[in-house]
Amino acid sequence: MHGDAANGGRVRLAILCGAALLIVAVVGLYLRAASRTNHVALAQSAKPVSTERARGSSFRPVRTYIGTSAAWSSARVGPQYVSAYVGTVLVRPGAVVKRGEVLATLDCRNASAATREIAARAKALEQRQLAMQHEAERTREMQSGGFASANELEQLTARSSAQAAEVEGLRASMVSRSLEVDDCVLRAPFAGEVADRFIDPGAYVRPGSPVVTVIDRNQVRIVADAPESDFAVVAAGTPVRIEVLATGAKLDGVVSRRAPSADESTRTIHFEIDVANANHALPVGSTARLTIEVGAKQPATEVPLSAATIRGDRATVFVVEGDVARRKVLGVVGEAGGTLFVDPALPAGAAIVVEGRALLDDGDKVAARERQL
Repeated sequence: MHGDAANGGRVRLAILCGAALLIVAVVGLYLRAASRTNHVALAQSAKPVSTERARGSSFRPVRTYIGTSAAWSSARVGPQYVSAYVGTVLVRPGAVVKRGEVLATLDCRNASAATREIAARAKALEQRQLAMQHEAERTREMQSGGFASANELEQLTARSSAQAAEVEGLRASMVSRSLEVDDCVLRAPFAGEVADRFIDPGAYVRPGSPVVTVIDRNQVRIVADAPESDFAVVAAGTPVRIEVLATGAKLDGVVSRRAPSADESTRTIHFEIDVANANHALPVGSTARLTIEVGAKQPATEVPLSAATIRGDRATVFVVEGDVARRKVLGVVGEAGGTLFVDPALPAGAAIVVEGRALLDDGDKVAARERQL
């Protein structure tokens, strides 16, 4: 009995020790969790934000248009009178040609043969007409001596005049045929460069079918269209900044000419800018971005566009004053690229929230970190 009592006491002691250890563990876990709990309300804690400094600046409204560079002169060279097979094409794109240089030839043997036939017929008829004219002169002499009738002389004279008219008709036909023969040799209409080649030897071409295109780009025209409301903006002599996208070149120019009326279908005004291109640095047919400044410069404060919420002509930004964010509603002066120009009532040097502003409210405490540009 004594042994059983001793064993029971040891069991009770073990249970008590285990319960004590469990209680200690629970209390430790509680204290650990309590130490990690933030007892300060989130609304009262400082919110991390990034800021940039506003800069004093000025803004001048601009108009931007998209134009195209065009050659000063451009000609699609091809036959105008004859239909024939192409014999040779002597140039390819990029070739530099002189005025009158042969670009291509056509197989015009039929036209050449027809021209020679008409020339032979005209020569034979001219000889007959000359003989008849001499016969009429002799008949006139005989008629004055009473050896020929006036009717016979009149008939000879009429036949001679008719044959002379027929000769003139054949000569006109020969000129027309000569034009066709000349049309079989295609020449450069001016000095320039070959831009396109449409036809290879062996192809059949008809009047109006281009074989090659020749361009002159010693001077380039930048052509563009503006809304009809900008008629006064694109007046001749207006300074323009030009950016050629193909080469990245940035040029300054002036509006050279402007159409006096708007296009009836698009309601736009056509205008052109002449650009010297003696070194052929600018290609034609490429895109050009045109910028024209309008109005006078206005004082403004420059802030990042991403730091503002814009509604109409008003912009909302958060300005850090000490450790507090203040909401400011400002008038919008203008916008350019990633920059917003606002009313200069916002002083230069003000810390503008650019990151973290979505969670801000007026009067929130912030922990600001200035972002370096």
